Amino acid sequence: MKYRLFFVAAIALVVGSFAANAETGERSPYSKYGYGLLTDNASSAQRAMGGVGYAMNNGRQINVMNPASYAMCDSLTFLWDLGLGFTNLWSEEGGTHTNAFGGGLVYITMQFPLSKKLGGIFGLVPFSSVGYSFGNDLNSGSEIRQGDGGINQLYAGVAYRPFDIISVGVNFSYNFGTCTNDAYTYTTGGSTTLFERVIDVRDWGVQLGVQASKVFAKKHRATLGLTYTPGKSLHGTAYALKYDATSDTKTDTISTSSLNGEFSTPHSIGLGFGYVYDDRLTAEIDLTWQNWKDAKFKDEPNFDKNVFNNRTKVAAGLQFIPKLRGNYLQRINYRVGAHYTDDYINVRGSKLREFGVSMGFGLPSNFSKTMVNISFEYKRRTTSPGRYIS
Repeated sequence: MKYRLFFVAAIALVVGSFAANAETGERSPYSKYGYGLLTDNASSAQRAMGGVGYAMNNGRQINVMNPASYAMCDSLTFLWDLGLGFTNLWSEEGGTHTNAFGGGLVYITMQFPLSKKLGGIFGLVPFSSVGYSFGNDLNSGSEIRQGDGGINQLYAGVAYRPFDIISVGVNFSYNFGTCTNDAYTYTTGGSTTLFERVIDVRDWGVQLGVQASKVFAKKHRATLGLTYTPGKSLHGTAYALKYDATSDTKTDTISTSSLNGEFSTPHSIGLGFGYVYDDRLTAEIDLTWQNWKDAKFKDEPNFDKNVFNNRTKVAAGLQFIPKLRGNYLQRINYRVGAHYTDDYINVRGSKLREFGVSMGFGLPSNFSKTMVNISFEYKRRTTSPGRYIS
C-alpha cells in the first residue's frame, strides 16, 4: 500500500511540474504563427523512428498516436513513460548566427490493463509549443518580438479488441494552455509601447483509432492503423493589450473575445502501415493530413495575419534488435527514421516546410523491464519561396 501511495504521489508531482513548465518546449521564430509548432504526440522511441506510430502496437511501448494500440497491453504489465527533451535552435540572418536553447519535461503517460482485451491510459502531452525572441530595425526605431507558452492535453483513453485481428480505441482530452505573443516598439524619441496578444485555451477533444493486425508465416506480422480527430471550435478567451511604458499609463485592452466561433482546430487523419519480423525488426511508414485551411484564427492589429495551409506529413522508421536474449549489445533497440512535412504555417504567402532525420537507442535494464530511450533528431525548417521573419 505504501508503494502505491508513493507511486500516486510521484505522478502528481511530475504532472504538476509539467504544468508549471509547459513553456520549456522547442523554440523557433516560426512558432509565433497560429498556435505554435505542433508535436504529434510521438514518444522518444517514436521520434527516433521519424515520428511513426499509427500502426505500432507491440504491447511493451506506449503509443499515444493511436488509441487502438492500448488493447495490446500485456494483462500483467503496467507501462510508464516519461519524456525529457533538450533542443538547440541554430538560425542565420544577414550572416549572423544565433543559438537558442530549450527543453524540459515533454510528456508523461501511464498505460494499464483493464481486462484481457481491454486497456486504459492517462497522461499529459503537448499539443503545441510557442517560444521565440528576436528583434528588427524600424524606420523610426526598433522592435522586439517574443512569445512563450503552448497548448497541453491532459487525456484518458481506452481500447478494446473485439476480434484477434481488430482493435478500436478512443482518447478523451482536456486541452489547456496559454499562447502569448508580445511586440515591443522603441522609437528614436524614447517612447516604448507593448502590444500583446494572448490566447487562453480551456477546451476538450476526442480522437478515434482502429488497428488491424495479421500474423502470417509464423514470424511475420503486418498492421494497418487509422486515426481520426474531428475539427472543432475552441473554448476559452482571446484578448489584445496595448501598454505605453513611457508615460506609465494603464494597460488599454484593445479587444476581448471568446474563442468559440473565432478560433478552431482542423479535422485530422492519420494512416500507417507497419511490418514486424520475429519481434526483432520493425518497419513503419505513416501519413498525416490536417485541413488547416478551414480552421479559424482571428487576427489582431499589430500582429501578422494568420493564413494556414493544409498540413501533410510523411514519416518512416526502422527498429532492429539483434537478439532478444543475447548479450547486452545484442538486446539494445537500434532505431532510425526520417520525416518530411508541409506545415500549416504560412509565412506571408510562403509555405513552411520541414525535413528531419533521427536515430536512437533503447537501452534495456539488466534487472527489470525498464528501458531508457535516447533519441537524436535534426530538423531543418525553411519557407518556399524564402521569407525572413519580422
